[in-house]
Amino acid sequence: MDIEKFSSLELKQEDVSTITEACNKMKRLEDQVNAEEENLSKLKSKLRDFQERIIPELMQQAGVSSLVLTDGSKVQVKPYYGAKIPESRTEEAFLWLREKGHGDMIKNTVTATLDRGQDNQVSELIKVCEQNGFKYNQKMKVEPMTLKAFAKEQVEKGQELPFDLFGVYIANRAYIK
Repeated sequence: MDIEKFSSLELKQEDVSTITEACNKMKRLEDQVNAEEENLSKLKSKLRDFQERIIPELMQQAGVSSLVLTDGSKVQVKPYYGAKIPESRTEEAFLWLREKGHGDMIKNTVTATLDRGQDNQVSELIKVCEQNGFKYNQKMKVEPMTLKAFAKEQVEKGQELPFDLFGVYIANRAYIK
């Protein structure tokens, strides 16, 4: 659809009113979605405060790590682990993982831009990229859940793990089942 072609056409007042009304509805919906997203963010923050601070503190003061509520659901406080490599320290973190024998956690992705008609060369791409002058990008990452599980395992085994390098976060968290 060529918008410029239509922009020079004369519109009926009725069409302009209909379009304006639809645009106003769209704007209201956008505003409503933004408000709901902001509200959801605030609710998640409150929930996290109850999970990681309020309930664990109350249960610790009471000297219990679990209890059964009147509706039969069980509340438990267990350690929660989080980890995220800061972008500014990715290279350093990968070097540490490789030096400590955990390099297999690093996922390596190579992306190349090929011209039309070069599909048959894809299987050889990695070994012939430079020979054929292909432009390519390489991206390495550790999957978030893999990193989280690794951090938990290292901490629980008492192994060396630079918390700042891997953005390790540990908290007691209440779970209700």
